[in-house]
Amino acid sequence: MLTLSCHCGQIRIEITRQPDYINECNCTLCSKAGARWAYFHPSDVNVTGATTGYCREDKADPAAEIRFCAHCGSTTHFVLTASAASKFGNTMMGVNMRLADESDLAGMELRYPDGQAWSGEGEFGYVREAHRIGQPA
Repeated sequence: MLTLSCHCGQIRIEITRQPDYINECNCTLCSKAGARWAYFHPSDVNVTGATTGYCREDKADPAAEIRFCAHCGSTTHFVLTASAASKFGNTMMGVNMRLADESDLAGMELRYPDGQAWSGEGEFGYVREAHRIGQPA
């Protein structure tokens, strides 16, 4: 089990398992949110505390609503929008792994998807090779 929290501690996230990998996307939303995302089924994640949401306005039909602590502003997680959940099912959410202690993530694969160039369809391209957290890049 992993336990994460925002900067002020008002939001706590418990995850029942380690992530398969972590993405550090370079799109404008992820970069400005300061997030490194790991993906989980919602049943694997428990969020306690009140969060505030934001959906990007530069996309006609955004798939994710970013959640953050209303007190300290830390990006905590994302959930699928109602539109995306109706298309794909409510099968995924993202957790900002920057909220974890890095020692808890040692050895996990960190990937660098090219979100700036991604059309929203198909697989990501990558801007650089993946590496293991805690090992030289």
